[in-house]
This record gives sequence, C-alpha cells and structure tokens, in this order.
Amino acid sequence: MFSNNRVFIAHILLLLVNLFYGANFIVSKTIMPNYLLPQAIILIRVSVTVALFFLVDFFWINEKIKRNDIPLLFACAMFGVVINQEMFFAGLNLTTPVNGALIMITTPILVMVISFFNANEKMTWYKIAGIFFGAFGAFLIISGKGFSFSSKTMKGDLFILLNAASYALYLVIVRPLMLKYHPMTVIKWVFLFGLIPVVALGWNQLAETDWQHFKTQTWIALIFVIFFVTFCAYLFNMLALREVHSSIVGAYIYMQPIFAAILSAFYNYDTFSTQKLIAAAFIFSGVFLVAFGNMIFKPNKTKLEV
Repeated sequence: MFSNNRVFIAHILLLLVNLFYGANFIVSKTIMPNYLLPQAIILIRVSVTVALFFLVDFFWINEKIKRNDIPLLFACAMFGVVINQEMFFAGLNLTTPVNGALIMITTPILVMVISFFNANEKMTWYKIAGIFFGAFGAFLIISGKGFSFSSKTMKGDLFILLNAASYALYLVIVRPLMLKYHPMTVIKWVFLFGLIPVVALGWNQLAETDWQHFKTQTWIALIFVIFFVTFCAYLFNMLALREVHSSIVGAYIYMQPIFAAILSAFYNYDTFSTQKLIAAAFIFSGVFLVAFGNMIFKPNKTKLEV
C-alpha cells in the first residue's frame, strides 16, 4: 500500500503532530494562567524555537532564500505564528478545552475550501465525505463532555475560531514554499519574521512572571509546549506538506480530540466510553478517505495522490 516511503513517513509525522496538539489542550491549561499568561507563553515558545531552528539549520541545511519570497514568508509568519498562536492561547485562556477542540475541527473544512478557491486542489466526493465523517466523529467525542457557547466563553470561542481560520490559511499559502525550499529553511524564516510582533505583544506579560513559584511539573509542561508542540510539530508539519496536500494535513486535525480523550482517560481526567470508540471509528474513516481515497476509487494510479 505504501509504495512511496516519503509519503508514508509524512503520515506518521502528521499523527505525531496531532498527538502533540491533542495533548496541548490539557498541558497548556496546567500552565495558564496560574504560572504564565498567554502572550508570555507565546513569547517564550517562539523565541526559544527560533534559536533551535537557526541552530539546527546552520549545521544541516543553511539554504539561502530569494528576496521575492520574503513577502510570502512574512504572510506565513503572520498567519502561522503570530495570529495563530496569539488567538489560540488567548482563546484557550477564556474558554474551555472542550469548546476549543470543537471549534478547531472547522480547520480541515476551511483548508479544503481555501485550497479549492486557490486552485491548489481538486474537490472530490470522497474527500468531502471524509471531512464530514471526521467532523461528525469529533463532534461525538466533544458532545459527551458538556460543551456550551455561553456569554462567558464567547470571546474565547471567537479567538479560537480566528485561530482555526488563520492556521487553515497558513497551511495553504505555505505549501508553494515547501516545494521550493527545504522545510527547515522555510520554518526558520517564518518563525524569525513572527518573533518581532510576538516580542512586542508579550514582553510586558513575561516581565510580570513570578518564576520562583514554578513547580517541577510546570517546567516539564513548558518544555513540552516548546519542544514538542512548537519545534517538532511545526517542523513535522513542514516535512509532511512537502509530500501531501494541505487538505490531508488539515484532515489529521480530527485526530486531536481522540488523542485528547485518550490522554484525559489515561490521567484520570475523563473516561473512554463506547461513544468515543464509535467517534474514533468515524474519525479514522474520515482521515482515511481524505488521505487514501484515491487509492480505493482511482486504483489505476501508481502512487499516492499528494
């Protein structure tokens, strides 16, 4: 089935990315707002990740970029780093993880719509079916956990929706750069261009941080957010985008509620019920249709559609 090894590796990377993001809904809530405020977290994770990307790139790729690609790299930084992260953490601080996860499942649909109108991707019936299968499965998981859009969470819910739209646009506009440059080259400049507005927005909150009250668990959680949720997740997404369409990357977002539910059950935050098993089946079916539907319905193709 997986004759193309690079495409197979891309799917493994996407599973890991969404495992990290699924855990992030739980981990970030342990840090924020008791230990770090939202913009302070973003400043720490972006600044440290910029240093990591440039350090790794210096010894690995060290590729030059063309001047005419700088505007697109800057746009990717705004949508993929600044607006995306600012809206996510500000929203999560004001709403519940359940509401946040529910709203985030709009991302794959937004990715497919943007890709279609941007003439980057063909719309097929099995991709549309896969998107809705995944959406229904994610809804089943979240509906059993008491989500509600009340006036208390409305502002946070809106921020998460803006985060989802920003991330969807980023996944679409960054792909041409992935086909032109090495992923490490793209991501280091995207984070560098995003660092300046992040510093301006987060400096005051960082200065107010009381580091003496940090516990060992707080440091572990912060390291997880920096290294796995930021450095690894963004790099793995870039590597995957080189091999598969943006809509496939977006479809894997439906895995986040599954991973969040499993981790919640493992740490006794929640239980894994029959309803969630049924939901998981819908989600896996949806992701499979989007990612591998061409192998079933267009069997004459010799390699995976990317």
